[in-house]
Amino acid sequence: MIRRSPLGILAVLLLLAAAAIPARAQQNVQRELRDSQLRLEEIRRERERLQREMETLRTRVHDVSGRLENIERQVAASVSALQELDFQSAALAASIEETTRELIQTRDRLAERKAVLSRRLRSIYKRGRLHAVRVLLSAESFGDLLNRYKYLHLIALYDRLLIDQVTELEKELVHRERELTQSHADLQRLRAEKLQEVARLQSLESEQERELARYRAQAREAEGRLQQLARDEQRLTNLVAELERRRLEEERRRAVAGRAAREGSISTSDLGNLAWPVEGSLVYRFGPERRPNGVVLRWNGIGIAAEPGTPVRAVESGTVVMAGPFEGYGPSVMISHGGGYYTLYLYLGRTMVTEGQTIPAGHVIGTVGGERTPEGPHIEFQVRAPVRGGIPEPVDPLNWLRAREGR
Repeated sequence: MIRRSPLGILAVLLLLAAAAIPARAQQNVQRELRDSQLRLEEIRRERERLQREMETLRTRVHDVSGRLENIERQVAASVSALQELDFQSAALAASIEETTRELIQTRDRLAERKAVLSRRLRSIYKRGRLHAVRVLLSAESFGDLLNRYKYLHLIALYDRLLIDQVTELEKELVHRERELTQSHADLQRLRAEKLQEVARLQSLESEQERELARYRAQAREAEGRLQQLARDEQRLTNLVAELERRRLEEERRRAVAGRAAREGSISTSDLGNLAWPVEGSLVYRFGPERRPNGVVLRWNGIGIAAEPGTPVRAVESGTVVMAGPFEGYGPSVMISHGGGYYTLYLYLGRTMVTEGQTIPAGHVIGTVGGERTPEGPHIEFQVRAPVRGGIPEPVDPLNWLRAREGR
């Protein structure tokens, strides 16, 4: 009962060494978790940058396509964040499972070691404090004494190792329990973050759907506006062509009758000298205009904003060839200045001249309207000049009007 095999002691030492193997697996899991957390932080920094970019887009331009692209990138960032959170949750769940298994094993080993230690203490107590002395004194020879001393020494080492094992297992048990508690708390935190990411992702997807619907509505509206403008402009061009045909026919009849041709009131010498039909700011300029949604509108005149009811004046003398409602433009006035030159005053509130009326420069021909247009109260002013083959075509009115500040 006194002797203990050295092989038994070595087996206990090997058992303790084997217990350290799962710790390396735990270290690998922790390293992977740290790497995933670093990736998650990078994703969140990228998302914050995208949010700042979104605010810049909102304050700088209302470009729906750019905002949609930004939202899509934010959605991708949230999906990546969810993937990292899923990975971390799975890794933590695996870590919790491993820690729980090791905790159970540690408790079993601790219970086993405590049982062995308890039996050993009872045995020592029964033999009394002088048991080791009696064993040595009862040796029959010096060699037997050395053997007895060696075994007593090994037993003492075994007892000390047993106590150390119990102490270390208790420390490990406390550590494992603390680690398990922390892992559970981390898992709960990750689950809460995941719920937030899911909510954020759903919000972004809803916003994307709203932006897409708004974009499509704006695109349809712009496309409809573009088609309407094209139809209106074609009708206006046809009207100018018909009026010019009549004017040329009249000039031919006058020439056959031997009467002198009428002198026009506008010529290229008037470039930059004509008065403005109404004072106001420009809402659009002559030529193509690219809208934020990519649709291109072409304006054949300039838009001049002014309060509804503001008087609109003829820029030069001429003959009123059209006065009244014109489809697409509402009340409108067209003045022929001779020589193929025409000025057009569109989106009026009301007209104050009649067809065939000869008017001087500065004569009030109507008032500002256009309240129902997307641009708000304004008039559109056009100049048609014989630029190619004598056919009146739209030209930039700003080249004919007097220069002013803010033009």
